[in-house]
Amino acid sequence: MDFAYSEKTRDLCLQVQNFFDDHILPRNELWHKEVSEGKYPVSFMEDLKALAKSEGLWNLFLPNLQEDEPGTRLTNLEYAPLAEIMGKLMWASEVFNCNAPDTGNMELLHMFATPEQRVQWLNPLLEGDIRSAFVMTEPDVASSDATNVQTLIRREGDEYVINGRKWFITNAAHPNCKLLILMGKTDPDAATHQQQSMVLIPSDAEGVDMVRNITVLNHFAPEGHCEIVFRNVRVPVSSILGEEGQGFMLAQARLGPGRIHHCMRSIGQSELALDLMCERSQERKTFGKHLHEYSNVADDIAESRIEIDQARLLVLKTAWMIDEVGAKAARKEISMIKALVPRMQCNITDRAMQVFGAMGLSPDTPLPDLYSWARAIRYADGPDEVHLRGVARMEIKASREKLGQAARYLTLPERL
Repeated sequence: MDFAYSEKTRDLCLQVQNFFDDHILPRNELWHKEVSEGKYPVSFMEDLKALAKSEGLWNLFLPNLQEDEPGTRLTNLEYAPLAEIMGKLMWASEVFNCNAPDTGNMELLHMFATPEQRVQWLNPLLEGDIRSAFVMTEPDVASSDATNVQTLIRREGDEYVINGRKWFITNAAHPNCKLLILMGKTDPDAATHQQQSMVLIPSDAEGVDMVRNITVLNHFAPEGHCEIVFRNVRVPVSSILGEEGQGFMLAQARLGPGRIHHCMRSIGQSELALDLMCERSQERKTFGKHLHEYSNVADDIAESRIEIDQARLLVLKTAWMIDEVGAKAARKEISMIKALVPRMQCNITDRAMQVFGAMGLSPDTPLPDLYSWARAIRYADGPDEVHLRGVARMEIKASREKLGQAARYLTLPERL
């Protein structure tokens, strides 16, 4: 088994890291300043995106790019370490057009859009001219089960009429968000997994009411996690994505790659938290000793390194499986990393905050943002419990196929 990255991947890692160090990190303070002043998108974003595109660091996430589409075609395995680097700043992925939820939406459109839909929506997304949102979660039902969605998509002649309420819709507040991919019910009387469909809705369509941008653990995200009400929103029948009744299947196809991208970025964020913890523990003294000289802090550092490397290996294995056998066949591994990695990031960031003391709770470090996001993605794309339940089901199914084999290893005394 060869655990080394390919020469191509190592070269790209160096290129992305150099771009990050030269052009992104120096602007981080300005990004926060402009966002705090209500200037969004920030003044330099389009210039950075143009520069990244000119250097070939564009749409790196999409393995099935066509020759006429902008970007570098990489496998999921090749993309993983690049996503780690981008993930260290919450806003950096947009510079490379590799930001959620646009990545998942582009993959979805790539697989299922009609030629007309590709021209109208996919091409501008691939070019970075617009942004998009994925509209599924609802406040009145447990959206971890996508069959629960209640938003109605009713056909009237040559139009669909959409009514419902959605929330925690990431990216919907971004000024360049032009497309909403909405999942709702076209036929509540059909079989459970054939009731749902997806439609493509312009964000400025009449009847789309952006109610609020919901903060997450009191953290304000300028791109938004919005609550949206749809009141008699009308779109042409040609706005259906795929076919009626395919909404649940489309959601599963979209969420697999999206989940692993979140985990790749989380590995990078966890690395940053550990780096900060190590540096702070060598600078800060209590009772005459540096913090890293105390066994509890040293143990936290060691445990964090072990946990990151364990998680990375499982993420890379999952990426390799998606490349080799597809997301459906890798669904257990996808659920495993989605349940594992956000909790790992929460734990490591919490340790780093403790080493920083009160400063770790302040905006003087990125740790509160890293912690808030880690806690949030324990819900995003399915909560921990749903993924753990799925893994357990697959394990039990596999056990039933070889039931009794493990019992041969028991050494029970003879019963009289």
